[in-house]
Amino acid sequence: MTLDKLADDDDPFVRDTAARVIDGEQRVQERLRKLFHFVRDDVVFGFPQAGDLVRASDTIAMGMGQCNTKATLFLALCRCVRIPARIHFSLIRKEIQRGLFTGFGYAFMPTFLSHSWLEVNVDGSWHAIDSYINDVPFYRAARKELETRGWDTGFSLSCPGGNCSCRLDLDKAVFVQMAAVVADHGTWKEPGDYYGTDDYHNRPSVVKSFLYRAMIGRVNRRIEKMRQAYHP
Repeated sequence: MTLDKLADDDDPFVRDTAARVIDGEQRVQERLRKLFHFVRDDVVFGFPQAGDLVRASDTIAMGMGQCNTKATLFLALCRCVRIPARIHFSLIRKEIQRGLFTGFGYAFMPTFLSHSWLEVNVDGSWHAIDSYINDVPFYRAARKELETRGWDTGFSLSCPGGNCSCRLDLDKAVFVQMAAVVADHGTWKEPGDYYGTDDYHNRPSVVKSFLYRAMIGRVNRRIEKMRQAYHP
């Protein structure tokens, strides 16, 4: 299976976006912070029709993404501004999507899903980051849902003991989904290389692909309703 380059940091739209976001900033940590906030909040959480196989340039254009497509985008943007970065793949429990996918959609979901986060090198040290996955309004709405239902995992969050965060903190690692990760598939330079392996769990059959496309609009409307219902 051969895929086109998904982290298309050579695309002029991606490069122009990275330059606009960092706005001339020279300090590495500040460049990272600006990119982090763009990926977290300007690209809101949601599920694209194409699943994981979305170029970074297309994610910017849509203004929406999930863990894997946002990680692909963040990877490309970091490379545009000379921040060393790599994408780390894993398996994650399907409970991470409980409450967003319901009924048959949730029942037929694989027990474990392919999941990724970004790793960046700042001052010679690698840092794992996943707290960009959920935009702040949706993150807060999802936290409220977990508290109301007495869950520690669901609605795109895993918060055992209430411990998760959507902040960027290079001194103290904070995460939104890492607690639901169950297997390590290592780091990759290009997402498409991982998606072509047998370790990739999100490759749908024709039937499942049809069902996904049929239900994903409803799921995204549920997410938007949660986001709009939250008033900080």
